Amino acid sequence: MKTRNLFVYIFCVAMLSACKKDLNQLPANENQASATDNIQNHKQSSSYVPNEILVKFKKGVAEKIRANILTKVSGSISEKVLTRTMEHFGDNEGFFVVHTPLAVMDAISRIKTLREIVYAEPNFIYHHDAVSNDPYYTNGSLWGMYGDVTNPINQYGSHAGEAWAAGHTGATSVVVGVIDEGAMFRHIDLKANIKNPVESNGMPGVDDDGNGFVDDIHGWDFQKNDNSTYDGTQDDHGTHVSGTIGAAGGNSTGVAGVCWKVRIISAKFLGSNGGTTANAVKAVDYITNLKIINNYNLVATNNSWGGGGYSQALYDAISRANAQNILFIAAAGNGGLDGIGDNNDIVDNYPSNYNLPNIIAVAAITSSGGLAWFSNYGATTVDLGAPGVDIYSTLPGSNGTSLYGSYNGTSMATPHVTGAAALYASTHPGATAAQIKAAILNSAIPTASLQGKTVTGGRLNVSEF
Repeated sequence: MKTRNLFVYIFCVAMLSACKKDLNQLPANENQASATDNIQNHKQSSSYVPNEILVKFKKGVAEKIRANILTKVSGSISEKVLTRTMEHFGDNEGFFVVHTPLAVMDAISRIKTLREIVYAEPNFIYHHDAVSNDPYYTNGSLWGMYGDVTNPINQYGSHAGEAWAAGHTGATSVVVGVIDEGAMFRHIDLKANIKNPVESNGMPGVDDDGNGFVDDIHGWDFQKNDNSTYDGTQDDHGTHVSGTIGAAGGNSTGVAGVCWKVRIISAKFLGSNGGTTANAVKAVDYITNLKIINNYNLVATNNSWGGGGYSQALYDAISRANAQNILFIAAAGNGGLDGIGDNNDIVDNYPSNYNLPNIIAVAAITSSGGLAWFSNYGATTVDLGAPGVDIYSTLPGSNGTSLYGSYNGTSMATPHVTGAAALYASTHPGATAAQIKAAILNSAIPTASLQGKTVTGGRLNVSEF
């Protein structure tokens, strides 16, 4: 979920013709180019794939009975979703994506109360919610990384600069998943960190870790079901959040993430038209299974997206991640069509509102410490605030150009917290999900704008991580 007020800066000197068509040249002494792109907030609504439902049958229901039940909705099975993570937890049934000529809610009402059914639900559509020597840090742009004793200074930043000054810049042994669009893994500030460790050191054409995905070197695309996790400049959102988590720092280039050293794996399920519940479940389970089979120190997933209503299928997937000590860090959401933040205690926002212990829900704050105008909040449903306005990070450019730009959104606040989880794990080997979550929430700095608006009443602080 993001709102975007994009000011894109080209990393290297390039001809304007190689850049986005709406680029406007800055004064010659800037030797750079910029663009402005105003995009409206995505509305958090219960949109879903028409004429399609998700159906889970109880264990042991005979195939003939299943077929008879589907005739009640004139349904045909489009896909069976059965992940290896489901099987690991003893579920050999999975669930079905069913096509029906009926209206979605009509079809669901006809079968959901049958004794053979665990659940029947819509296939919801989700959308985005959106000391360093790196130039964007030193020039004052990267306020989300500043603290009260950094240079530059901003007390409302994440205080990451203070952790870096203490020598805490992350570790390549820590892994996080980015469940989103893809990310430009060849970006000059990301190429060292976006990789699946086993596959990136494996043999081409071989499923080196045996997870059922061949050459998932950077992750997997669940929309197209291939290993091409980056498909071009439309993967800007996933690239931006990845940079906030783990752009390389101290390299005199671009920006720096909360963690300079980390391993990021892309689980792509969002595209230009959003992403579905079925593919979100596959993405979450993919990351969980990587931890199971490879014994990665995989501590968190970043989830800067939302929409739809309550999904038992997605709840179950997040619960499986919880059982493997993986935090699910989620954007609190960007309000509705009016662009004003909503109270999640009153109006549910999913997935951040699922009542599971591994979820951390994140609101967005401004550089002056205010709750961002677009940010959702909730005294019992949103945990803390983090920088989410005018956040500079990595972006993809045409022809493989590495860009940087500023976005707004709870999408941008969330990866600050995911980076915090990875940073804490790097200095506290063996920490559980519960311990990492407690460290993040207990270190939050009380903030007036968040009092009565979040569980902690405070903002992110990683200075002691």
